[in-house]
Amino acid sequence: MLDMPSRTAALYDRVRKVVPPMEWAAFSADIDAILDLKEKRDAVILAHNYQTPEIFHCVADIVGDSLALARKAVEAEAEVIVLAGVHFMAETAKLLNPEKTVLIPDTGAGCSLADSITAEDVRLMRARYPGVPVVTYVNTSAAVKAESDICCTSGNARQIVESLGVPRVIMLPDEYLAQNIAAETDVEIIAWKGHCEVHERFTPADIRELREAHPGVSVLAHPECPPEVVAEADFAGSTAAMSDYVGQAKPQRVVLMTECSMSDNVAVHHPEVEFIRPCNLCPHMKRITLGNIRTALEENRYVVEIDPQVAGRARQAVERMLAI
Repeated sequence: MLDMPSRTAALYDRVRKVVPPMEWAAFSADIDAILDLKEKRDAVILAHNYQTPEIFHCVADIVGDSLALARKAVEAEAEVIVLAGVHFMAETAKLLNPEKTVLIPDTGAGCSLADSITAEDVRLMRARYPGVPVVTYVNTSAAVKAESDICCTSGNARQIVESLGVPRVIMLPDEYLAQNIAAETDVEIIAWKGHCEVHERFTPADIRELREAHPGVSVLAHPECPPEVVAEADFAGSTAAMSDYVGQAKPQRVVLMTECSMSDNVAVHHPEVEFIRPCNLCPHMKRITLGNIRTALEENRYVVEIDPQVAGRARQAVERMLAI
């Protein structure tokens, strides 16, 4: 065992199968400092499933997919929330906790989906399809949420769409998620052409090659993948659903067609499962590090602020989702 504080040594036991000892040597001091800073500042860290294991398993207080983080953000009792994820997630935490300090460790942690659409685009869609409700994926800015009727995540999109009781909806901005949900429901879905830069790169050929190289592998795909990829997979679902599938089905070997840190985080809980890792990294998620989480707590940066006029309407769209 490397020379390290006893509490970080205990944390390393959680992740030793996915974090090499030499990497841990670079993490230990920041982890120890973050644990102290959380107590000093009355702070909690929310970490998305795509964060690296040393963040996800060692300093985060609340972890999960975007829906879980949205729900848990409401329950956070701390004065400070640090969002280890991308900017729209930090905005959502702020929307649901307007009186608290919400920090994003790197303002450059964006999202290709959030960048694919603007509030003006939503207004133009409403003008083109008058009376059709707008369902907006949480992977969007607060300004876009403010122009929407209700939000959804990949885990509850079908439920949200069908809850409206209408024959058709506008679903923004992920074209592939919209197409995959359209295949599951009788509701007509009008889609936008936004794509996730991680998931859009997976192809059916990737899956066929994986099956040939790893006989018997179970293939799990995120619904942000193209429909033809979802069709080739054994299961499709949100990051939370994929994690649950591994825990319940206990496949001998599995591949998760999503951001590759997800496999490391799930593998920690299921050492008996062999994880095949096609590694598509999200460059935005990887901007969040132990170092800038520590700096965020030390220097109170970067504080997330939302225009109050925008926040009120955006909060309604998120709260309508959480109420269903």
